[in-house]
Amino acid sequence: MTPSTTQKALLLPEKQGQWIVGETSVPRPGPKDVLVKVLAAALNPVDWKIQTYGVFITEFPWIPGVDAAGVVEEVGAEVTGRQKGDKILFEGWMDNAHSAFQQYCIIPAELTARIPDNLSFDQAASVPLGLATAVCGFYNHFHSEAKSAKLIAPWEDGGSTAYAGKPILILGGASSVGQYAIQMAKLSSFSPIITTASPRNEELLKSLGATHVLDRSLPASELLAQIARLTGGIAPEIVYDAISLPDTQSLAYDALAPGGVLLLVLPENIPAEKKTQDDGKKVIVVMGNFHRPENRALGVELFKRLEEWLAKGWVKPNRVEVLPDGLAGVPGGLERMKNNQVSATKLIAHPQETQ
Repeated sequence: MTPSTTQKALLLPEKQGQWIVGETSVPRPGPKDVLVKVLAAALNPVDWKIQTYGVFITEFPWIPGVDAAGVVEEVGAEVTGRQKGDKILFEGWMDNAHSAFQQYCIIPAELTARIPDNLSFDQAASVPLGLATAVCGFYNHFHSEAKSAKLIAPWEDGGSTAYAGKPILILGGASSVGQYAIQMAKLSSFSPIITTASPRNEELLKSLGATHVLDRSLPASELLAQIARLTGGIAPEIVYDAISLPDTQSLAYDALAPGGVLLLVLPENIPAEKKTQDDGKKVIVVMGNFHRPENRALGVELFKRLEEWLAKGWVKPNRVEVLPDGLAGVPGGLERMKNNQVSATKLIAHPQETQ
């Protein structure tokens, strides 16, 4: 049992309001859930965007946070494979019971993975959302309404070799989603794996599987020329734009092969004149959360394998920076992210350290 029926949480009291640390009730697990003591929670751009732009959330007060790791405190009556004391990582959801910026939350047991001994709680918390967004964009053919390129997943028959020798382009490789997209492209044997980033992140991205890192500050025409040179003139059939601002979307669309798939993480904003010709290019906005019905089956399959992948180093976590003051440190971290003051690093909060 938890020590109390109430807990500390980071709250947004109203639409576009100011963050406060307050108290809320500890949620109770359903029969298929686990109650988790949250030891590490990662910050994501969606957190500050909801607060700044007033999007997505309609019920307040609201608790943010969708990336977390912790210890199982209680298991639901129908849960198998998880027990009290298990160290797990998981992806939260945008309702208060399943959110990460609180000291305890609940989560469906099948959407959790044990943390291997080679990872800390902080490192583990950096994994779920970025990896989910990459995986959902690439591999979700498990549901008719999935927004995905519907590639064969690496764990399926032939999936680890089906794309050998095929080029792939990932814009924004140093972002969290970009880092996991690179790693999944490597597991799928794409080659070359070309990405854009600041030159200071080249070594990191090559360690994750990128074969070529192009300077993101180059003009679009120069980047397109370099991409063509690296692929021998064979345009990539898959382009993942992990930034998805208007200029990167335009570049991504131009680089994509006719009939190819462009994956975005923000709403489409491609100039209409680029889409006048019947080139068969498909643009998909990825919804990277396994709690969505169309993504649930894919998430269950991934989480079955994730502990092994992390233990073997096939998937590596982001670099992390721990914020001070528990949940009280989150608003300052979100402001840094909003001002583009964080690069190739996940900011982590420790909810249990909240005063």
